Amino acid sequence: MELLAQTGDATVLQEIVRSGYLPWALICGTIVVVSVVKSIAGAAVGIARERTRREIAAFIAEGSLSPEQGEKLMAAGKPKEF
Repeated sequence: MELLAQTGDATVLQEIVRSGYLPWALICGTIVVVSVVKSIAGAAVGIARERTRREIAAFIAEGSLSPEQGEKLMAAGKPKEF
């Protein structure tokens, strides 16, 4: 750090801190990270839901479940409309 300060060269982070934009950089960085995590979580939920639908369909095809029971299972996770 001292070597950088002595030579006059500054890293990007030092420039951000020195210019006073650190709070804005943290806020923007947090927004980006939260958006990426939320997208990944949504994709994981969609994949799990589709896998469950396929398993229910397989149970119906082999005769372990009736179509009515499968329909009830698939509708179990959906929010009720008023």
